[in-house]
Amino acid sequence: MDSAAALGRIAIIGAGRMGTALAGAFREAGLEVTGPLGRGADGAGSEVVLLSVPDRAIAEAAAVVPPRPGLLVGHCSGATTLAPLAGHEGFSLHPLMTAPRSGARFTGATAAVDGSTPRALEAATALATSVGMRPVQVQEEDRAAYHASAAVASNFLTTVLDLAEALAGSAGVERERLRPIVQAAVDNWSRDGGAEALTGPVARGDDATVARHREAVARRRPEDLELFDALVAATRRLANRLDQGPSSV
Repeated sequence: MDSAAALGRIAIIGAGRMGTALAGAFREAGLEVTGPLGRGADGAGSEVVLLSVPDRAIAEAAAVVPPRPGLLVGHCSGATTLAPLAGHEGFSLHPLMTAPRSGARFTGATAAVDGSTPRALEAATALATSVGMRPVQVQEEDRAAYHASAAVASNFLTTVLDLAEALAGSAGVERERLRPIVQAAVDNWSRDGGAEALTGPVARGDDATVARHREAVARRRPEDLELFDALVAATRRLANRLDQGPSSV
C-alpha cells in the first residue's frame, strides 16, 4: 500500500497513555481515527483495530472484535507474539518510545512490527512510518529479549537516575545539575558503545573511591545499597571488555 491512509478508518481500543498518544499522532498525520475507545469496544465501522491494552488483556480484547473480511487487528505490545490475535489477520506495532503523562513524540523512534500475513506486516509498517517511526521486524522468538532491552533502556535507566538524584540531593545539588553528564554519557554510548564509553572509578580500578561511594550510599540511601553493589559488579564486567586507560571523571 502507498500509505497508511489507504488502510481506511483506524479504531484504537485502550485509552491509556500509549493509546492516547498514538491516536493523537495518527490524527496529526492525517489518518482517520476513532478513539481511543474503552476496553470492550468492538471497533465497528473500522478497517483497522489497534489494541493498546495491557498484555494480559490482548486476547480478551481481540475476542470482542468480530472477524470480517479485510479487517486487520493489531496490538501494541513489545513482548507479546501474534498468538493472542488468533482468528484475525493480525499485526503488532510497538513504538520503542516512552509515553509519559505529558505525551509522546514518535518521530525518529524505532517501531517493532510483525504481521501474520504480508498485508498485515505492510499495514504495521505503513502505520509506523506515517508518524515518523522507523519500523523493524522483530521475530516472535525474539520479542521478549527485544522488550527487555526497551525496559532496561528506559525503566531501569530511570531507576538508576533516581538514585543519582537522591545522592546529589543529599549533597545539596539539584537534579538539573546532573543533566549534562547524563546526556554526555548517553551520547558517548550511542556513538562508541558501552565499553568504549565507560569512565569513572570502576573503569580505572580505583577501588578506594568505589569504597567511599559505597559508604555514602549505605549512609544516605541504605535501601539502594544492594542496587549499588549490583551496578558496581556489572560495571566491572563491562570494564573488563577493554584494556581502558585513565579516566578523568
